[in-house]
Amino acid sequence: MADNTQQTEDAAADPRADRKEAARQERRAARLAKQIGSFARRHGGAEGQLAYVGQRGTRISLVGEDGRWGDLFAPSTAVAQDAVEKAGITMHDSFDGEFAAKVRTGPYEWKRMAGIQLGGPAA
Repeated sequence: MADNTQQTEDAAADPRADRKEAARQERRAARLAKQIGSFARRHGGAEGQLAYVGQRGTRISLVGEDGRWGDLFAPSTAVAQDAVEKAGITMHDSFDGEFAAKVRTGPYEWKRMAGIQLGGPAA
């Protein structure tokens, strides 16, 4: 019977595998930074906040200077932090106060929130 534990340890200790994973994470961060930059250009600038959401990764919440908002997901907090640093946007520790007050919701959001609260269709 083969010892799979040893094979796993050997693979984890392989510096080539580490470099390959680091390069993959770097590409993910660069792709996210490009998306963040695009959002910022479309909305007159942007600010953001990171929130760890468990296995899903880390949410990058963005708010444009025009009040429009959106979010992206990174596979880890490290990738998210790298992406926002590359994008060069202002980051906040929490989503409250003046930062939260910048968000402008439209009819779609109000209709969706009311439908969920009142038991109506969630569309």
